[in-house]
Amino acid sequence: MSMLKEAFAAGKFGVTAEMAPPKGYDFSEQLEAAKLLNGKVHGVNVTDMQSASLKASSLGLCVALKNAGVEPILQMTGRDRNRMAIMGDILSAAAFGIDTMLALTGDHPVVGDCPESKPVYDLDSILKMLTKIEQTNCDCGGNEIAGGAPKFYKGASVTPVYDPIELQINKLRQKVENGAEYIQTQGIFDLETFKRFLDKVDAAGIKTHIMAGIIPLKAAGMARYMNENVPGIAAMAAALKEACANMDENTKKVTALRDKLIDGIAKIPHCALNGARSPRLPGNVNFCFEGIEGESLLLLLD
Repeated sequence: MSMLKEAFAAGKFGVTAEMAPPKGYDFSEQLEAAKLLNGKVHGVNVTDMQSASLKASSLGLCVALKNAGVEPILQMTGRDRNRMAIMGDILSAAAFGIDTMLALTGDHPVVGDCPESKPVYDLDSILKMLTKIEQTNCDCGGNEIAGGAPKFYKGASVTPVYDPIELQINKLRQKVENGAEYIQTQGIFDLETFKRFLDKVDAAGIKTHIMAGIIPLKAAGMARYMNENVPGIAAMAAALKEACANMDENTKKVTALRDKLIDGIAKIPHCALNGARSPRLPGNVNFCFEGIEGESLLLLLD
């Protein structure tokens, strides 16, 4: 049974992490990262050529994760496949024990790195086809599936920051009616707008599990890039403005606190500051103490 489905059924807060396949065929970096996530999330959501940029397939990395003991969530877009190809990938995923998926339209190829690719978009709704297949045990041509149709825990996406928002509410209703059992939003950077969206979902009487998309911003440049290049991401400008507000003043405060901490710890016998005191990042302090191993200390703190 899907770990995410089990979590929601138990009334838990569902947590997933997103992972992109490589632009190549070596999954070693992704599998190493997955070890850190194992046991901490209810699934690893593997992207399907996000932003229409060519990568290894979602299915390929999902199989590798499953074999490594990590719960994968298969992303499936209608951009690159007709209904036969979608059904073939779904059957193959089921053969490897993959039972959770996220259906997406997929960004148009013109925004990606292979802009001359021709989009398919054979289906208006992948979810609707999969739900019908599960109900009838027949493929997209009405032919019986050997052993019966696989059952997936099916999800979809929604964009809470949209004008007019009523269009997204209507799309959400259709996705739930077509079989979506959980919803993953685009990245949320404006909590008030997200709250208003949830209020409208409640007012519309739509019952489903909604997972808020969280994208950690590593730097201002990342925020600018996503704001300008990633479809469906909104409110980045507000996030960037807040992140950069009073940066110089805050840096001075953190630097002063860092120096005060260094001066205090330096008075302890048999300790040494690692690295030069200057230049040093504002929030960085690292000491070593004679006769104490850092690893042992961390284990004892556990």
